Amino acid sequence: METKWLEDFVSLAETRSFSRSAQLRHVTQPAFSRRIQALEAWAGTDLVDRSSYPTRLTPAGQTLYAQSLEMLQALQSTRAMLRGHSAAGQDVIEFAVPHTLAFTFFPAWVSSLREKFGPIKSRLIALNVHDAVMRLVEGGCDLLIAYHHASQPFQLDADRYEMVDLGEEMLAPYCKPDARGEPLFRLPGRPGQPLPYLGYAPGAYLGRVTELILKQSGTAIHLDRVYETDMAEGLKVMAVEGHGLAFLPHSAVKKELRARRLVAAAPADLGLEMPMDVRAYREKPQGREAPKGTAQALWAFLAGQVPHK
Repeated sequence: METKWLEDFVSLAETRSFSRSAQLRHVTQPAFSRRIQALEAWAGTDLVDRSSYPTRLTPAGQTLYAQSLEMLQALQSTRAMLRGHSAAGQDVIEFAVPHTLAFTFFPAWVSSLREKFGPIKSRLIALNVHDAVMRLVEGGCDLLIAYHHASQPFQLDADRYEMVDLGEEMLAPYCKPDARGEPLFRLPGRPGQPLPYLGYAPGAYLGRVTELILKQSGTAIHLDRVYETDMAEGLKVMAVEGHGLAFLPHSAVKKELRARRLVAAAPADLGLEMPMDVRAYREKPQGREAPKGTAQALWAFLAGQVPHK
């Protein structure tokens, strides 16, 4: 039995909706349903009455719900006590950051922090976007830093989590220049001559924003997907080598643009770029488990609540 099954079950008991709980737990509905079924298999009995809507718990489910709340609370309290034993790590702030931001935004942001906030000790946990969000949800980091676009919001409960804006990022198409310094692959391309396209793997956050850019374009875009990966850094390397064009965050290509190793693959009037926010998220302090002092001071600084001296 896994702890996350109990957390899933508690969510389902409180929302009374498989779809809503799947959103809150950041998994697909089929995956969420399988985890509830796995918990039922472990319990040896049905926990959910699937014949009713909204979803209701069986008598066994009601019993497990009450016990789950106690068990999860006990685990949280135990974790708080264990963290109290590691005082040496209390000044280390743990950040969960998607890979692209870990390579591009994060290093410069920390440098800026040191100038304005003061020195910090940090631990960077680089993950894909889904796992970075789950790291925050499961209490495995102090702060999550991630991209945000209104079309692709995270389903984080506003009563439990809070966020601050850290800046803005622009996603746009880039490619290698030719000998004259012009784009080797110039958008929008032609019907009979699609341009080689370096795309994000299915489900990647930046891939979904790129799809929105292409969908909203008033001009027909002709692309032939020749390569994909879920990391912007991987796409950038392929673009620099001349394998095709890629939609990349501006912060990821600043050095390459200055060195003319990459150029914009589309004229500005084509409108093939999209601004995104960069945001920091944290779980709101609850009960007796207060956040680390350094993490709390940093959050107050980021939120503009208390000037740090």
